[in-house]
Amino acid sequence: MDDYLAANLANWDERAPAHAASPEYAIESFVSDPAFLSGVVRFDRPALGDIAGLRGVHLQCHIGTDTISLARLGAAMTGVDFSPAALAQARRLAGRTGADVAFVESEVYDVLDVLPAGSFDLLYTGIGALCWLPDIRRWAQVVATLLRPGGRLFLREGHPMLWAIADTRADGLLVVDAPYFERPEPNSSWDGGTYVTTDAQFAHNLTHEWSHGIGETITALAEAGMTLAAFAEHDSAPWEALPGQMTCDDLGEWRLSDRPWRLPCTYTLQAVRGS
Repeated sequence: MDDYLAANLANWDERAPAHAASPEYAIESFVSDPAFLSGVVRFDRPALGDIAGLRGVHLQCHIGTDTISLARLGAAMTGVDFSPAALAQARRLAGRTGADVAFVESEVYDVLDVLPAGSFDLLYTGIGALCWLPDIRRWAQVVATLLRPGGRLFLREGHPMLWAIADTRADGLLVVDAPYFERPEPNSSWDGGTYVTTDAQFAHNLTHEWSHGIGETITALAEAGMTLAAFAEHDSAPWEALPGQMTCDDLGEWRLSDRPWRLPCTYTLQAVRGS
């Protein structure tokens, strides 16, 4: 296993139980309310449209809350993740909710070893996924190969401009310090916490991430035979990406408290595979 994969896998394996136990993932709401959807999928729903009856695959599904939400909208879903600890939580949630979802263990670039090419109508990838991949062109090739001709990619992701903001200043100016464009070397960091509320203590704290510019992502998909169908930038994200600088709305979306129009926080991209 590559060094970056081993470090990232150890990080995600250790944090998966804490994520499942956190209020942010709302596991008990999934169990108690058969109509409950994750906040991410609730946001995506107007753009997703009617997905009932579609064969869907969710890459980098983590503990499966978005995957199960898509299944609740009527899609026949398969979730894929490289973390066995995360998949254990996803399967447990599916069992507790009665969700008919298949969860498959695989790293993204190897997924065609475990799933058949051209077998999906919808490929879904959510917030905070692409940054763990070093090569956006390899990802785009996987996407295009998994989809049937006419199949659709639905991607909502953190905006590379947001990832490039490394710090904030007392005067409210945003400081761009991390890469916007993909580079061969990763953005490596050491962080003993995680993005949810938890008292858990972690030992595996090294991670490696990569930025992918909007143009790089669109171009990679075009080179893989995908046609851009829709693109939108949003001034909000479903987590407090810049702590102390953001305000949460009633839908659980966070945006800059001061002049939120300054910063795109996420984007939604849809693309269709050609024949």
